[in-house]
Amino acid sequence: AAPAPDPEADARVRAADRAHVFHSWSAQGHIDPLPIAGAAGSWFWDYAGNRWLDFSSQLVNVNIGHQHPKLVAGIAEQAARLATVSPAFANDARAEAARLIAEVAPGDLNRVFFTNGGAEANEHAVRMARVHTGRHKVLAAYRSYHGATAGAIALTGEPRRWGSEPGTPGVVRYWGPYPYRSAFHAGSEEEESARALEHLRQTMVMEGPRTIAAVVLETVVGTNGILVPPPGYLEGVRALCDEFGVLLIADEVMAGFGRCGEWFAVDHWGVVPDLITFAKGINSGYVPLGGVVISDAVADTFRDRPYPGGLTYSGHPLACASAVVSMGIFREENVLEHVRTLGEKVIGPELRALAERHPSVGDVRGLGVFWAVELVRDRETREPLVPFNASGADAAPMAEFTAACKASGLWPFVHFNRTHVAPPCTITEEEVRYGIALLDRALDVADRHTTAA
Repeated sequence: AAPAPDPEADARVRAADRAHVFHSWSAQGHIDPLPIAGAAGSWFWDYAGNRWLDFSSQLVNVNIGHQHPKLVAGIAEQAARLATVSPAFANDARAEAARLIAEVAPGDLNRVFFTNGGAEANEHAVRMARVHTGRHKVLAAYRSYHGATAGAIALTGEPRRWGSEPGTPGVVRYWGPYPYRSAFHAGSEEEESARALEHLRQTMVMEGPRTIAAVVLETVVGTNGILVPPPGYLEGVRALCDEFGVLLIADEVMAGFGRCGEWFAVDHWGVVPDLITFAKGINSGYVPLGGVVISDAVADTFRDRPYPGGLTYSGHPLACASAVVSMGIFREENVLEHVRTLGEKVIGPELRALAERHPSVGDVRGLGVFWAVELVRDRETREPLVPFNASGADAAPMAEFTAACKASGLWPFVHFNRTHVAPPCTITEEEVRYGIALLDRALDVADRHTTAA
């Protein structure tokens, strides 16, 4: 339960934030960030005593929920023993975290380079691929997000990239599969997969396979739509990469560590990438941590040749200790099985039921605790509820929907014309059903903007 209201603390935090904090992705004079007082499990609250069910897991990263006591204790124990040490030394927490990650990674991905987050992980994965292959081009998809550092934002295939252009050279864009809004005019998931693969093949051929170091993709596209790859697609990308000697980098920053019901989302399709990037769910963001899981072949490139990269906080003991405890929690609490059950028996069926009731729901898709509800003005034409990258008055319908969610005590993850259902992996069935009931009521607001209204 939230503590008693504390208006003085609210005012103090709000004033200090406005005076000194520079916020990401925002026009600083147009925002008023909500001061948060605390959190527990699937909930967080402000200083006024208002509580929200966290259907966004903050930034889809608090996979084991807020303030898990075992994880908090593990960080405190490590801080008391050894708070920090240079990455040049061996450290027990770092070594154990790497061992545990390699143990659950597919195939021969047996080594881990630790970073501070997902963007840095993608930066280093690309660097490894370029050095390993001696090639410079990287193919990256539209409708993707890979981070906001220079190289990662250049890989990104959505509007957040625009403000950083011109960017790092060597990135070639391609279209990934999206059956609901097919770029290939496909009539089925199988056709979408086949046509997307042929498009990727032609892109690789025209760019010159001998110039391409890697194909990078989000195994399940995250912020840009929870796009689950159709049957055969990931297997086909792997085959194309093998045919042309190109590395496959799977960005699992959002989709990994339980979000899709597996340690890594690629496990759903039995595909083994050459490099996997991770962050977020590895330790639920309690301490910044990310990394690259590296295949033996790529690691061998640097057996006698120095790797040209490093970070002061690579493998930070507090972060790695939290990863060790977090992975233990996943096992002890059967989190992966719980996520699969929620996705198959609760979230999927409940969201599809919402689609039957609300004309604003055009599509429902997802896995585990990673779902998208795509909102439209017209189900027949599939016109989005708001235009692509809408702002101001054009974005009003989604702003009204978001406000209705928050007013009811539900904190959504909203992007463009979609709301994503991405609660903590540890959320209870009762909490999920409660949250979807709140979502049901908020969708009445979206329905008012449809042609059926």
